[in-house]
Amino acid sequence: MRRTVALVMGISAVLALTSAAGAAVLGEGAPPAVRPDDARSMITAVQDAEQAAVPSAGAGAVAPVTAKGGEDATPNRTGRAEAGRVESAHAVLGYLGADRSTTLHYPGAEYVKVHFSQLLLLPGDYLTVSDPKRTEVHRIDGDAVGSVLGSAGRWAMSVTGDTALVELHSSNLDLLGLGGAVARLGVVIDQVSRGHTEAERAAASESYQKAKRAQAGTGREETICGSDQKADAVCYRTTEPVVYRRAKAVARMLIGGVELCTAWRVGPRNLLLTNNHCVADKSETSDVEVWFNYQCAECGGYDVFRPTKVWLSELITTDKTLDFSLFSVTDFPLVEKFGYLELDLRRPAKGEELYIPQHPAGAPAMVAISSDRDRAGNCAVESSDYDGYADDTDISYYCDTEGGSSGSPVLSRRTNKVIALHHFGGCPNSGVRMELIAKKLGTLL
Repeated sequence: MRRTVALVMGISAVLALTSAAGAAVLGEGAPPAVRPDDARSMITAVQDAEQAAVPSAGAGAVAPVTAKGGEDATPNRTGRAEAGRVESAHAVLGYLGADRSTTLHYPGAEYVKVHFSQLLLLPGDYLTVSDPKRTEVHRIDGDAVGSVLGSAGRWAMSVTGDTALVELHSSNLDLLGLGGAVARLGVVIDQVSRGHTEAERAAASESYQKAKRAQAGTGREETICGSDQKADAVCYRTTEPVVYRRAKAVARMLIGGVELCTAWRVGPRNLLLTNNHCVADKSETSDVEVWFNYQCAECGGYDVFRPTKVWLSELITTDKTLDFSLFSVTDFPLVEKFGYLELDLRRPAKGEELYIPQHPAGAPAMVAISSDRDRAGNCAVESSDYDGYADDTDISYYCDTEGGSSGSPVLSRRTNKVIALHHFGGCPNSGVRMELIAKKLGTLL
């Protein structure tokens, strides 16, 4: 009886808020919803990513409730690689005979990320967004106040693969004759951000390469120098175990659902580094996913481990001249096991050998070690007094990078510590010396 009374009181509160904000009846429109950073009570159910690999996009098609295609609303910002596109969609989940689940299917897409324009749930009810087998599950708890008073809608964490299953979980208690009012509650899906298919990735890569060649005069985009010498990180698991372990601390960033950069754990605390041109201010932090252990299961293979995904939590500090941003993530215990990188605070000598773990074009983790532009075959420091956004801030090298590699750590082969933060291309490519960044960060590290 107490629970029923509490439920009725909760329903009344929700309905009062809905009426005050002019909330629409499901199917007739959608009130503004909560911003992701205002009420991110989202719990990610993450498996041990080493236990099972995910087939490459396109395998295992699922019969869909078809999402309606719309205009490609993909933003384009210099320094970030394009990962996918935003498309319009329409699905409604609710109470009193309404659908309790829907499936959004985009054949061949790398990931599916759902946007809610309305998220009004009864007390204790929640949503899950998962893959069809429910091996990757993200829980979303309703927030009536934020859902009514927010303005930007709410994005869920992406689901790896081309299909997302959205389910409403309800206690199904007797609604005490409040059916007409409760019908105004529920969930409206109005957009989906979905990853590129294989063909779209190839086209985007070709478009990127053309743009890069057109910008060769400025030489500031990530660049493959000579033939592409990068290899899957897993290729070094037995031949270069230290390199492989260091690559584990490097993560893929999915920014705004459609753009990419790279980040990495610096030190044992909840701290990560990327470029300022990836995340420059707090207004850009509300929808940034950070994927750890996104790597191929076998060298040269197509299946990947299911990544462990967390959100960017706080942008701690940033610097445009040295092109770095320091941030923390949610659910930090989930990613502690992937280790962290240490810093090498010195100016390296010309010829010192390097390697760069990275997510080029958002690909599963790769490492640039070899170089056909360096005499010894290992990419190395070309210049230790190279200009970045300011004079003498960078080191240069011919290690191969691409769009999406921005923010990657540049490690010394001698110490296996980070000596620079990669940010520019042009052959040679370049990174900001960590001694300068560490001095700027001071006691924050």
